[in-house]
Amino acid sequence: MESAGPSAPPATRSRPADATNAGVLPPDVLFDVLLRLPAKELCRLRAVCRSWRALTSGPLFTGAHAAGHPLFLANVRGDRTHIRVVDLSGNVVKRIPIPDGHLLPTSFDLACAATVRNSCHVLDPATGGVHVLPKSPAAEHVGQEHLHQPYTSFAFGRIDDATGEHKVLRMFSRPYLFGLHQHHLFEVFTIYSGSGSGSSQPQWRARRSHDEFGSAIVVGEKEEWGGFLPGPISDIFHTDEYDDHLEDYRCLWIETTLANLRGSLALVHYRTYRHIMDVWLLKDSDDVLWVKEYTIQIEQIEATELCVKSLFMLNDGRLVIHFPKNGMLLIHDPTTNTSTQVEMRHLDAVAMYTGNLLSLQVGDICVVLACWGSFSVWYRRWC
Repeated sequence: MESAGPSAPPATRSRPADATNAGVLPPDVLFDVLLRLPAKELCRLRAVCRSWRALTSGPLFTGAHAAGHPLFLANVRGDRTHIRVVDLSGNVVKRIPIPDGHLLPTSFDLACAATVRNSCHVLDPATGGVHVLPKSPAAEHVGQEHLHQPYTSFAFGRIDDATGEHKVLRMFSRPYLFGLHQHHLFEVFTIYSGSGSGSSQPQWRARRSHDEFGSAIVVGEKEEWGGFLPGPISDIFHTDEYDDHLEDYRCLWIETTLANLRGSLALVHYRTYRHIMDVWLLKDSDDVLWVKEYTIQIEQIEATELCVKSLFMLNDGRLVIHFPKNGMLLIHDPTTNTSTQVEMRHLDAVAMYTGNLLSLQVGDICVVLACWGSFSVWYRRWC
């Protein structure tokens, strides 16, 4: 007599997969899946097989990954021996050993960190390589640069994508001598990221001196611009917050910062006690047309914060704002008018990284100087 137990399952079964195709995803699906992973995990997964390494190393994949996973370089308070590569979730992707250096607010595939000894380091985050530029001045400036009283500023920019040519501008801000103003000294150093030595010109080269300046930023890819360009100071002063007095000019100088927003010159004005940040963009350099593009209310910032140190724009239009006193990094979305703080340690300096850690790349600029008292801009041919 047969058992009254449960009936047996159907005899039909799925066909076992071919051992040669087991677990293999279509290339387009694999591309999309790997594209969602952070760079740190992708570097580990490259060891899985040659096809994965080839896929994640190709220019199509690395470009798409860089667009979807923006990275930043950071000086973190308490760590003077490393520059960290971080993502917008606050995760540390990579640490680059460096003896000393304060990051400049750049947006390139290479970065520049200035030292207190009239020199700077140019580093490649993809390879971890660091090129130390010489401290000694150009031959024309020997004995004039006041090495024992350094007030040195730097600017860094990319000249040619094909050759990997970058330039560093060094500016000696010389103090008054016997009550007389001295012209500041300007020097240029050329870096070729594709060369083995890091530079084909191992010395600084002198450039024409200018009057006083407060800061510098590199914008665009043109070398022909020259002359003097007024800033939007008259528009800023047409408010009830300022009187036309010298003290107000000095206050305004502290509150303003120059920035490069994806190739456009920007002047950032942070109104401290109102927690409002205005961003002015230069729309037309010929007609000197400045437009207030953004007005951002930021409630998270303490009243002791005096200025914005650096400002960047992501591919999706969001703004990344760094406040130096409290080391805070904010992401502002202009479409929703909301700001989010990135949870990480105190940041002393920040730079945006436009290269890609997945591709080991070998590898006309204008310099903008904010002039004391007039808030005007120099466009400097420096090649």
